[in-house]
Amino acid sequence: MRATTLLSRHALLLASGLLLSCQLLAAEAGWRQLRIPGATPDAAPTVVALYYPTQAAPRTTAMGPFTVRAAIQAPPDEKFKGLILLSHGLAGTELGHNSLAEALARAGYLVAALRHPGDNWQDGSLLKQGGAAYFGERPRQASHVIDALLQDPQWKDRIARDDQGPRIGAVGHSAGGYTVLALAGAQADLSRIAAHCASERAADPIFCGVGRDDGTAATPAAPTAPSASLLPSLRDPRVRAVVAMAPAGVPFTAASLARVRVPTRIYEAEQDRFLVPRFHAEWIARNMPSAELRRIPNAWHFAFMDTPSMPIQTPDGDIAADPPGFDRQALLARLGREVPAFFDEALPKSPAP
Repeated sequence: MRATTLLSRHALLLASGLLLSCQLLAAEAGWRQLRIPGATPDAAPTVVALYYPTQAAPRTTAMGPFTVRAAIQAPPDEKFKGLILLSHGLAGTELGHNSLAEALARAGYLVAALRHPGDNWQDGSLLKQGGAAYFGERPRQASHVIDALLQDPQWKDRIARDDQGPRIGAVGHSAGGYTVLALAGAQADLSRIAAHCASERAADPIFCGVGRDDGTAATPAAPTAPSASLLPSLRDPRVRAVVAMAPAGVPFTAASLARVRVPTRIYEAEQDRFLVPRFHAEWIARNMPSAELRRIPNAWHFAFMDTPSMPIQTPDGDIAADPPGFDRQALLARLGREVPAFFDEALPKSPAP
């Protein structure tokens, strides 16, 4: 009896010690800014916000209308679970999804949130170049960031690898949702935009009016030549799991969606007026057998973004606005749990040979 009691006490002390060790090693979020040179000599550099696990204590820092809760310039942990590329929406910012990026960093991931050159809050020139440029360049920009980080001596050896290579996922919102799905293999046909907006402009007015002062034509404009309408595949085989939040889906062909095989989760904002779900998120989910659709009741389009400290106007009103009774902070906390868990499950854990 006494021996059993001693063993029980020893087991309890051991468990307590292990729990304490895990608590001491629990990661916080670190933050740094990186500038990546353009892919060509005349291309603009890409600004990237890096979020990563660290043992340093975080602090709250206001960065424009958004707030970062991380240890600025802190030393990173030696190893990360993987790399997650984060793509913002139309005219957005790399800081618009801080809470999600920080949650992924605390869960052990390196997060690279890029500011899309030519499509951010400071520069809208990419949209003016037409649909081929807009829907082609965004995924290329994301792949360029992955290229740079996998070559950077500061970060490349910290990213976990398995028998398939580096463990890489991607998450995006709105046009960023389009971007990460294109990385997964979905392919855009710009003639679909013209046909959609010719028949459904009244039902999907913001998507069909964005980028045009008169709001009368499909945007981004589709080319008239049939041979120019189907964009080449921009699949990046290194991206092995994606999360798309309120994604732009009209441009994608049904056939290409059906060919996507990487684990995919789609979050739909039920009351989305910017990208009406039945044309966008639900079109993707209907045609992608591998996709899991999660509908967020009573949510507007910008529910997946952090709430800014000042009004930011869009064609759908203020980014900070929510429908009566909607709890954005509860959704962001939910995403902070669900998205890291999704990548933990979706990215293989087998060790590299």
